[in-house]
Amino acid sequence: MNKNPLSLQLNVDDFVPATVEEKESLVVMRKSVSFWEDGFRRFRKNKIAMTALIIVIFIIILAFIVPVFYPYAYEQQMKGSERLKPMEYSKTELARMEAGESVFPHFLGTDQNGRDYTIRVLVGARVSLTVGIIASALILLIGSIYGAVSGYFGGKVDMVMMRIVDILYTVPDVLIIILLAQVLKYPLQDLSKLPGFGWITALGPNMVSMFLVFALLYWVGMARIVRGQIMVLKQNEYVTAAKALGATNGRIIKKHLITNCIGTLIVTTTLQIPSSIFTESFLSFLGLGVQAPMPSLGSLASAALNGLQTFPEKLFAPAFMIFIIILSFNLLGDGLRDAFDPKMKK
Repeated sequence: MNKNPLSLQLNVDDFVPATVEEKESLVVMRKSVSFWEDGFRRFRKNKIAMTALIIVIFIIILAFIVPVFYPYAYEQQMKGSERLKPMEYSKTELARMEAGESVFPHFLGTDQNGRDYTIRVLVGARVSLTVGIIASALILLIGSIYGAVSGYFGGKVDMVMMRIVDILYTVPDVLIIILLAQVLKYPLQDLSKLPGFGWITALGPNMVSMFLVFALLYWVGMARIVRGQIMVLKQNEYVTAAKALGATNGRIIKKHLITNCIGTLIVTTTLQIPSSIFTESFLSFLGLGVQAPMPSLGSLASAALNGLQTFPEKLFAPAFMIFIIILSFNLLGDGLRDAFDPKMKK
């Protein structure tokens, strides 16, 4: 029934209960998501970071899985196959092919000792990735614990611990690696003869010294970052509540403070991996890397300098691998930072 517009009488139709569909249309709140769900959702929307993640996974497959099935070994020397160019075969291999035998090609040729260069680049990438990941894990473990203790206790404890960090910042890492390599050379040789320590011979004293320097010096940046986070988080109410309930300092640091720094720790560690890889490649380029015949991307690039004009691909291959690994991890770290850092949210 039509109602007079000037009438003050209420319209009964306006008070009909809303249907289920109408109620759902009025709900504007989005579904509640956790910190990790929101972070991974934001990360998946970052196309550059997702591309970098795919490249990193592809490089890991090339470095760790492909060498297992590759027909050549990184230390295998083939007589008569010295300094072959990409996709080139030696006279012996050509004769075998004429006899009907299948010969796997040398995609990047061979080096001066007749070793397939492709497998050496792949194994060199494996060495660099392994060093980067292990070094970053050591830096994460030592730096997070040291920074958390310093930031939580504060006062004189923080002042003393941070002065130690300032001193370690001034220590020249390359000089320490050289000194440790010379000091530990003979003790490591004796240790490698014991059962279960044969890996020391493959790595050599230089690489072991490099790991020691990473554990002794390179964690200071991580410690400062964690200290700053802990000094902010320890002012929250849940820390006061944990103290009131009788929680120990160790439990508060482990369960409440470091746990709430996990996003920052993941991002910082991811960005630390390319830095460690670059350091290892630089030191290997100077001859302070793994023990021959174990290859490293830095040592391969150093050895390729002598024949740069004749065999430029011998330098470009390891250099490009270093470039693509460092670039991919940096882009991946930037994407993780944009996704998990609350300050980066719009």
